[in-house]
Amino acid sequence: MQRFIPQLGKALQQPLPGVEAQLKLAHGSRKELRGHPSNARKAAVLALFFPKETDWHLALIQRAAHDKDRHSGQISFPGGRHESADPDFRFTALRETEEEIGVKAENINILGDLSSLYIPVSNFLVHPYVGFVDFTPTFQPEPSEVDQVLELPFFEFLKEQSIGKTTLLLPNQIQLKDVPHFKIKDHVIWGATAMMMSELVTVAQSVANYIPSR
Repeated sequence: MQRFIPQLGKALQQPLPGVEAQLKLAHGSRKELRGHPSNARKAAVLALFFPKETDWHLALIQRAAHDKDRHSGQISFPGGRHESADPDFRFTALRETEEEIGVKAENINILGDLSSLYIPVSNFLVHPYVGFVDFTPTFQPEPSEVDQVLELPFFEFLKEQSIGKTTLLLPNQIQLKDVPHFKIKDHVIWGATAMMMSELVTVAQSVANYIPSR
């Protein structure tokens, strides 16, 4: 367990698997989308690792319900919009993580970043980062943005049986069929978050010798 994080950090400094890995968990026509418009809004998110019991876990959030939020109620990484005062996207990811789940930015060690991903439904170009803390945090979710913080064991994402397809009914009553997703502890992670997670899983699999056997 202790050797996994430094090896993951090294792997993130190598050429990333990128779009090929993202598309493994993409739905339908999304697989044909390339590039992003010049007016895309910018955002950053953080895949935050932390130790819990004998495993590395990831902190994900279930978004609070908002009528105007196209991702209302969905599971995502903590993060949000890049503000003009932010010096870079890394700062955005750290700032938003602290605001949303209460983990101080100064305590987070950044390992690297993943490939950016454009989300058409909300016109955001998202820049994902990967980091860790060396303690088990006491999360303090921001009620206006976060319904709950999910503490999910990362190595479960690497198991083949965690990936499947399902039918989803969205809040606007649109039904999506054959949606690729990760299912961890009855939580369904799909869409852009699943695509980013797919790349993170692919990178992690490259350091398989440092992943505890299950």
